Amino acid sequence: MLRTTSLESGTLAIPILGAKEGEYELVVACPLVRALKIVVFPLLGRPIRAIFMTEFYHIATNESVYRWGIFVVLEYGTMFYILHGQDSFSLNQALRKIKSDLGSPEFLETSTSRLDGQQVTFQEFHNNCNSIPFLSSYRLIIIDGLLTRFEPTANKEKSAKKAVTVAENKLGEWQQAARCIEQMPATTTLIFLEEKIKSNNPLLKQVSSLATILDFPFVKGNRLRDWTENRVAKAGKQTTPEAVRLLAEFVGGDLWMMSNEIDKLLLYAPGDVITEDMVRQAVPCIQEISIFVLVDAVLLHQVKTAQLALQRLYQEGISSPQIMAMITRQFRLIAQLKGMPLGLSQQQIQDRLGVTSSYSMGKTLSQARLYRMEEVKQAYHKLLEADMASKSGRYKDKSGKSSSSLPLEILVTELCCTNLRKHGEVC
Repeated sequence: MLRTTSLESGTLAIPILGAKEGEYELVVACPLVRALKIVVFPLLGRPIRAIFMTEFYHIATNESVYRWGIFVVLEYGTMFYILHGQDSFSLNQALRKIKSDLGSPEFLETSTSRLDGQQVTFQEFHNNCNSIPFLSSYRLIIIDGLLTRFEPTANKEKSAKKAVTVAENKLGEWQQAARCIEQMPATTTLIFLEEKIKSNNPLLKQVSSLATILDFPFVKGNRLRDWTENRVAKAGKQTTPEAVRLLAEFVGGDLWMMSNEIDKLLLYAPGDVITEDMVRQAVPCIQEISIFVLVDAVLLHQVKTAQLALQRLYQEGISSPQIMAMITRQFRLIAQLKGMPLGLSQQQIQDRLGVTSSYSMGKTLSQARLYRMEEVKQAYHKLLEADMASKSGRYKDKSGKSSSSLPLEILVTELCCTNLRKHGEVC
C-alpha cells in the first residue's frame, strides 16, 4: 500500500517504474513534466478532475533501501473555493492565481459567469454549475456575497440563536446547494467571494466540507511590516526599519493603498534602499500629521500653533481646497464617531469609519473626547461659510485678486477663538 504523506490531501501517487510492491514513503519530489494530460474519470463514485503528472521521486522502502521510481500523480477533488475576509487585495490576488491556473484568460473569459449573490436564484445557480465550458477546458463561476445573504443578524429584538434560526428558514431551495456542488462536472470551478462571514452561517455549514476555504483577515502589526518588506524585496530593493514602520503606521492595512505607495516609492528612490525621508516626502497620507496638529491646535485654542501648522501644509505644496477638504473630513470622522453606540471596540469603530491607519484612529478618538456634538455642528457651519467665501471670491489679497487662502486662515482663527471664548478668554 503506497503512503502519500508528503503529498497534499486530494492526491494519489501510482508507481509505474522502478518501484517495488509494498509500502513506500515519498521523500523528495522532483517534477519532470507537469500537466501532461487532463482527463475526467470516475473515482469513488463521482466525477473527479485528474491531472496526470509524470514526476521522479526519491523514495524509501520499508526496508530503508533508497532508489528512484517514476510515479503518475493524480490530483483530484471538487474545484470549489470560498475566499473571504477584509483584505480584498490579497483575496483578489488569490482569485487571479486560480484563474491563471485554469488556462488562457482569453479562452476562459468565454466560459466565465459572475453572479450577484444577493439576487441569484437557486435555479440560476444550478444551471450555471451544470453547464459545460465553451471554447475552453474549464468553466468558471464566481458568486459575490451569496453566503452574506444568509448571514445571521442579531439585534436588540432578536437574539443570536433566533437570528440563526431565521437565517436557516431563509435557505429554502438553497438547502440543496451542497448536492448541486457535489454533482458539478469536473470541468467546473466554483468560487464564492465574501467579506466577513461567521461560522454559524447556515449555508456555510452545508457547503464548507466541500470547499477549499481561504481567509484573508485585515493585515496589521508584524504581518503588515513583513508584507511591506517582502513587497519591496520582490522589486529588488530594500527598506530601512524606520521606513517600514512609517508606512505601516500611516498607510495602514489597506494593501491596495500600500501597494500603490510602494510602487511610487520604487520609482522615486534613486538607489536600492527606501529610507524614512523618502517615505515622508513621497507618501501623501504622512501629510495627515500636519492636519492632526492643526485640529489639535484648534481644540486647544492655540492660535499661533494652528497658523504655523497651516503654513507647513502650504509649504508641503497642499492647496487651500485640499486643506479645507482634509479639515472637513476630520470633523466628519469626529461627528460619525460621536454618533456611534457605546461598547464598540476600537477595531469595530475603525472598521465602521473605514480608517486604515492606527495612528489616524488614535488621534480621532482623542479629538472626539474634546468636542461636544454641538461644537462639531458649529465647526461644520464655519467650514461651509469658508468654502462658499473661497469659491465666490469674496476675499481679496493686497493686489485685489480673489484669495482662496485668506478664507481658510480666517476659518482657522475663528475656530480657535470660538474655543477661547468658550473658556471666557479673549482671542
